Amino acid sequence: MFLVIFLLDDQRTMAVSVAQVESMASLSSDMFYDILRRLDGATLASVACTCETLHSISKQEGLWENACSSMWPSTNRDDVKSLIASIGGFKKFYANCFPLIVNKSVPEFRWNDYLEYPEEWTEAEYYGDLDEFESISPSYFVSIVDIRYKDKTICSKVLWGIPNANGSNGWFYKCPFQIDLLTQSTGDDHHDGEVTLSAFDGLPEIASMERERKDGKLWLDLCNELRLSWIVVNRKIKQAANLSSWSPLGGQRHWPTDKDFLIRFGSILPAKDILPCQVVECILIMKFQVVLIEGESVQTTLKLTELSMQLGDMEGAHVNGRNSLLVLKEALSSRRSKNYSEALESCHLYSKVQSELKEEKMRNENRLDRLCIFSGIAAFFAFCYCLL
Repeated sequence: MFLVIFLLDDQRTMAVSVAQVESMASLSSDMFYDILRRLDGATLASVACTCETLHSISKQEGLWENACSSMWPSTNRDDVKSLIASIGGFKKFYANCFPLIVNKSVPEFRWNDYLEYPEEWTEAEYYGDLDEFESISPSYFVSIVDIRYKDKTICSKVLWGIPNANGSNGWFYKCPFQIDLLTQSTGDDHHDGEVTLSAFDGLPEIASMERERKDGKLWLDLCNELRLSWIVVNRKIKQAANLSSWSPLGGQRHWPTDKDFLIRFGSILPAKDILPCQVVECILIMKFQVVLIEGESVQTTLKLTELSMQLGDMEGAHVNGRNSLLVLKEALSSRRSKNYSEALESCHLYSKVQSELKEEKMRNENRLDRLCIFSGIAAFFAFCYCLL
């Protein structure tokens, strides 16, 4: 029989080696381990299904630690390794975080439902089960974030807990929920400090912002090459999930200033029995600003100025801290898929329903405006008639 070996070096270049062997048993487990440790997680999972020998060897945590380290460099930190070990190990972590959240249960647009929910929902129903909420502390949540550009990691950050969330009666629970990683000190992160992109990273050169507005070369490159992973772990319930869409969902260029590029990632999270709209959008914002323009002696450089998370409901309103904690906990046990196109499809479905809601809301407001105008005109003529 022949054994075909696929090897990947540090540059992820594949080499194929074919060797003739008498049987699988004639190969040592050390050789198999050396082969398997070079594979990524998805390939490792596939190889584990081929035979009993490979299945047994693939259970070793060291293999999955290598796979996680390759996929998410932030898992190389000692404190993150301890965290992953405490919630079930690297194999379970990879299985939970490699697939993306898919939510196709976005409710069909029905305008009347959104008009009625404030009267139908009591305060207790709107804010969720308080007993359940008390068991969810912001300190239980950990954010593990990695940014890639052209398959190279440019930023890795780990945030323990949720900032400014002390005190159960504090403003955090009533105000819009938001996490801004760049405003938080994350200690010994590999990329602590400014995060920049330049020609050394493969950034295309632009002669001027006027030229960029016309051809959009830099904007298209960012949308095609940037990847974001934002993993949330709950230490109490020992669950984890990736809340990002991996690739960008959209964004705005030259906003809010001419030199800013805002790129949006995210996912659709279940909020059944938490909010009337049943689903919410996890909005992950990455913003870059041009700090240098190509010239005689300088190259185009982008600086990361924002990396944040917030939750928004179907009407575009930000979800408060109290409900956000409940939604995040629910998201950690939601349905996931290795087919990334499914995750993008659920995001597009949500956007479609949200657009229909906004359009119907505008139509109703226009009808109300016309009714008010006609009522005013009728009242004016009635007043004039009475005077006559």
